[in-house]
Amino acid sequence: MPTYSIGQAARLLRVSPETVRRWSDAGRLPMGRDGTGNRVIDGVGLARFAREKAAEDERSGAPGPPTSVRNALTGIVTAMTMDDVVARVEIQAGPHRVVSLVTREAVDELGLAVGVTVVARVKSTSLHVERP
Repeated sequence: MPTYSIGQAARLLRVSPETVRRWSDAGRLPMGRDGTGNRVIDGVGLARFAREKAAEDERSGAPGPPTSVRNALTGIVTAMTMDDVVARVEIQAGPHRVVSLVTREAVDELGLAVGVTVVARVKSTSLHVERP
C-alpha cells in the first residue's frame, strides 16, 4: 500500500503542507508514522479524502461557469508563440506542463500573456493512465 509524505500530499491536493498538517490535526485526514518516525498518509485514505474534499468544494458552489468538464488545472502561462491565426500556449499547473493550441482570436479575447493565471479544462474521450 502506498504512503505519501505531507509534501507529496500537499502537491496532489494543491494546498500547502501546513494545510495538510491542519487537516490531520483536526482529524479530517488520517496520518500515521513510518519506521523512522516521519508522518505519512496512507494512499487509500488520501484518495478518499481527495474525493470527499472535491465533493465538498462542489457542494459549496465553487465559482465558475456551468460546464461538463471536470478536469480543471489552474496554472500560469509560462510561454506563448503566435502567428496570424494560431497560438501555442504553455501552462505550468503545479507539477504539470500543459500545452494548448488556440486561435489568435481567443488569445486576444482572453487577454492571455506570459504570467497570467489561467484554468486549463480538459475533456477527452481517450485518457491514458500509467504509474510513474
